[in-house]
Amino acid sequence: MLKIFGRQEETETLMTILQSKQPEFLALYGRRRIGKTYLIRQAFAKKNVIFFNATGMQGGSRRQQLSHFIDKLSEVFYHGAPLVVSENWSDAFKLLTKALKEQPKNRKIILFFDELPWMATKKSRLLETLEYYWNQYWSNDARIKLIVCGSSASWIIQKIINNKGGLHNRITHKMPLEPFTLLETKQYLESRNIKLKNKQVLLIYMVTGGVPYYLSHVEKGLSAAQIVEKLAFTKKGILFEEFDNLFSSLFEHSDEYIKIIRAVSSARYGISQSELLNVLGPSAIGSVGLKRLQELEETGFIMSFMPYHHKRQGIYYRLVDEYSLFYLRWIEPIKTQVQRKDLGQDNWIAIQNSPAWNSWAGLAFESICYKHISMIRKALRIGPGAVADSWRYVPKKGEKEQGAQIDLLFDRQDDVITLCEIKYSDDAFVLTKEYTESLRRKMRVFKERTHTKKELFLSMIASSGLKNNFYADELISGIATLDDLFQCGA
Repeated sequence: MLKIFGRQEETETLMTILQSKQPEFLALYGRRRIGKTYLIRQAFAKKNVIFFNATGMQGGSRRQQLSHFIDKLSEVFYHGAPLVVSENWSDAFKLLTKALKEQPKNRKIILFFDELPWMATKKSRLLETLEYYWNQYWSNDARIKLIVCGSSASWIIQKIINNKGGLHNRITHKMPLEPFTLLETKQYLESRNIKLKNKQVLLIYMVTGGVPYYLSHVEKGLSAAQIVEKLAFTKKGILFEEFDNLFSSLFEHSDEYIKIIRAVSSARYGISQSELLNVLGPSAIGSVGLKRLQELEETGFIMSFMPYHHKRQGIYYRLVDEYSLFYLRWIEPIKTQVQRKDLGQDNWIAIQNSPAWNSWAGLAFESICYKHISMIRKALRIGPGAVADSWRYVPKKGEKEQGAQIDLLFDRQDDVITLCEIKYSDDAFVLTKEYTESLRRKMRVFKERTHTKKELFLSMIASSGLKNNFYADELISGIATLDDLFQCGA
């Protein structure tokens, strides 16, 4: 049996729930393919518990959902004896409650409702029935540990965690499940005897985003370029057709969400909320558009931020899902050619040597840095109290001043702001006289436009490190490298 990899904090929480002498109600959520079901099943696999796992069926009718539920009830509690399919969820939960009462008093019971949003079909009243049975029966039984789960993070958050009805404040634990970090990705691959250097792991991460299911398809004995080619540029590759399936499994009207993803992906430095809603047109008017943005953020596809010192400009959004970034830039444009087998073998390896790839890799590396802020803090010796942010100045038409972009900054509590320049390169980055002048100009524009009185430090986050020379020694106060991103966070 495969062991649970990583997820130490989550596993400890599950064991706390199991050992609790009180009834527990856990809401677990995270994007598709992230390993939610695997985590729960493996965590309790060898425990002396009664484990009841009912899973929703995507697109299934209420009758189909009830049929599957009763089948599992029969399997777990009645040795597979045939049971009449309930007409509604009230009857189904009544049968379940009766079965629970018949179980030994000294055995813990795990009720795992997987993909609950799919089970809760329209007009099924599943949610209301769940509320009633939890409040009336299950919450009075210390043996019961109820776990509800769904890939639709927004549904779980809105309908369960922030429920305003009978489940209000009934959740005892909530657990968002995130993709692996760079370090966890490397450790996971090593656990499967796939040993690659950090740069190779980074290239795989740029495509998979640390999603465990994607990583489970990585084969031993291949380079990162060969792995990516097999995963993404063959008709049977797991990532080739994943994009549409990914969004259709998470959202109704998935084409509207994909439209948002496309719009956000086109803006390298982020797009303002007002501009984005304007681009999307009538389909995103009012609360509908804002709700979709919130759902995409809750499921980890986009990130909202308010640029430093520009609060009046409102919220901006940036695409931070590595797979979506990769698909839209590299897979989709040549999808037809792949389907027709017009691409030769090792085509992807050739693409990786192009200027277009180097430019895109820089964007992908920036996105990965935003997800590894704690590792960057540690490398630059910046305390947890410092606020991480970004900043951009775009001059108005007619102004002679050039614009400036700060990839990442830390507004510290010791009267200092650390400005960070992020650079992806194959070799150690070299600060030339010209580049040094451009960095000095950025610092000057930042100081003038923000009117800050704080001391400014400049640090580099360089994938392959920084070559030591006069300019680096004079200007740079700290350096974080790719190897630092592979460390544990602070």
